[in-house]
Amino acid sequence: MSNNSELNPIERSLLKALAPNGRMPLEKLIEAASLGTDKARRGIEWLKFKNLISSNDKSSIVISLGISGTEAAKQGLPERRFVNIIKEGNKTLTSILKKGLLNPNEINAALANAKRNHWIDLSQFQTRDKIILLTSSADNLSSEEKLLQKLFKQNNMEIYELSEEERKAFDLLRRRPNYVVETEKKYSEIVLSNAGKKILESNLNDEAILERSLTPEIITSGKWRSINFGSIDVVSPTPVLYPGRQHPLIDIIDEVKEIFVSLGFTEVDGSVIQSSFWNFDALFIPQDHPAREMQDTFYISGIKQDNFATSNQIQRIADIQKEGWRYDWNVEEAKRMVLRTHTTSVTIRYLADNKPESARIFSIGRVFRNEKISYKHLAEFNQVEGILTARDASLRDLMGLQSEFYAKLGIKKIKFWPTFFPYTEPSLQSMVYNDDLDRWVEMGGMGIFRPEVTQPLGIGNPVLAWGVGIERIAMMRFGLDDVRDLYDNNLRWLRSLPRCQL
Repeated sequence: MSNNSELNPIERSLLKALAPNGRMPLEKLIEAASLGTDKARRGIEWLKFKNLISSNDKSSIVISLGISGTEAAKQGLPERRFVNIIKEGNKTLTSILKKGLLNPNEINAALANAKRNHWIDLSQFQTRDKIILLTSSADNLSSEEKLLQKLFKQNNMEIYELSEEERKAFDLLRRRPNYVVETEKKYSEIVLSNAGKKILESNLNDEAILERSLTPEIITSGKWRSINFGSIDVVSPTPVLYPGRQHPLIDIIDEVKEIFVSLGFTEVDGSVIQSSFWNFDALFIPQDHPAREMQDTFYISGIKQDNFATSNQIQRIADIQKEGWRYDWNVEEAKRMVLRTHTTSVTIRYLADNKPESARIFSIGRVFRNEKISYKHLAEFNQVEGILTARDASLRDLMGLQSEFYAKLGIKKIKFWPTFFPYTEPSLQSMVYNDDLDRWVEMGGMGIFRPEVTQPLGIGNPVLAWGVGIERIAMMRFGLDDVRDLYDNNLRWLRSLPRCQL
């Protein structure tokens, strides 16, 4: 068993908070001990190791208002509205119903509950005119009304917190459809052990007589001989150091690369400057497509590339463009150099040059879009694209790969939405659920390359492709709502991010 001098300040605070009742839910103990969550959890583990406390898994019922209960808290219970109508001079059921504040389904329950609460006098209700009178108790709030208002203000209450009167009111409210909702809440209860009680019987306030620092002055003066030292505080503050490290976005890129490699993919790389042929034409994007305008693409002024593809590749792409889009394809337009708008220009050229029967490749790097910079758009960002080709590759395989890719990033909720892309058919949009935003957000595009893309380049098997912006992944990982925060070089934010994202 531990003795008093072996307890550090965190352990002392926890034991003192437990002293009144000997047991307490974990969350309330942390609050009562006035400790941070991490400190309190460490202290609890230390005390458990010393057999001074134990923990038990418990459950309780949490109650809250349902849809009808919330409406009643705002507008009043049917019996209260019933009484208010009578106050206006409507003393018969016919006149009460004519007011329209109660529907026919509520009138009988309102009458019965008002009578149970002694709000109305029905002594003349059996007469020919059937008059309903109010009693002197009509303005008194019922226990159900009091509980409704309390729940409306607090939103949630644990059932053990209810008084005896509130318990009876709750039993009445739960008989009404959709008035209250009961949810089971599981929690950990911390219990003081017999050894812990013995520690509490000693004087836990003797911390002042225990010296916790050994200074040069104490040593040189010889005072150490007469000082009663406490145990070493292993959680005392240490100097804060900020060693050099990679930017968090680079960490995400490395993680994405590792995921692709673990799925059997090989990385391919290419220049950020591409000819329009590989960036657009080879992907069956017509030369008059809006994405090829100066407003959407960065062109390299005054530079064209002559030897951008083989003559056979150029001829077959020209033929499919003319046949598919019915216009005169211009080879000079295909020579124009651009800052690549996607990494597909790299992967499609790899497929065209190698014509593999089966392959798993990916490319990751900078892409450029001539867009207005905003909280969700950048003119320059990182994109990763995966490509899989095989004889029997299907859309089901593509969705499975996507699900596995996001699962390895820690994203479990994913769904797919039909969409349109010029060079894939069918095409899907991947959507993932953002718990912080409490909504589905768009992540990337995916699909199967159209025959107009693969056949002219001599690619026989289906090609599955998908791409996603790295910055979108980083925003979800780091809880950001503005993509520009990734590039603001805010040292406080950069230093606050842990090296390992759990």
